[in-house]
Amino acid sequence: MSASDLTQESGPDLVELARAIATSADEGQFRRDSVTPYIEHPAAVASRAPKSPESQAAAWLHDVLEDTDLSAADLLAQGIPARVVDAVEALTKQEGLSYEENLERVDANELAKGVKIADMLSNLADSPTKSQICKYARGLLKLLVE
Repeated sequence: MSASDLTQESGPDLVELARAIATSADEGQFRRDSVTPYIEHPAAVASRAPKSPESQAAAWLHDVLEDTDLSAADLLAQGIPARVVDAVEALTKQEGLSYEENLERVDANELAKGVKIADMLSNLADSPTKSQICKYARGLLKLLVE
């Protein structure tokens, strides 16, 4: 049995683990409206992301390194596979890099790419500003066309 077979067999467990980590990490955080619990955003991203267990796990965790005190090492220690953690790291904005440079990091990781597209679609469905609409349109064109 290969490691990928094991991941597929434990898929629902992986998704549940990722959901639990994200729910705990995001506890007490809210969306821009200061009313909507933040966890609704990763849930929306997961609903739009590719349906593989790894993609779903990355969708649930896509903002935790950026918005909480959790580290990549914490995710690995909690049982998140390295391939998923690599995708979450690719999805995490790096200070000093432009939006386009961050998108290049995402584009280089196929797992991250599918989650980022789902993230942008979720953000576009959440009352974006005109500036955000333009930004996400540029991002979607980069990830979908190039």
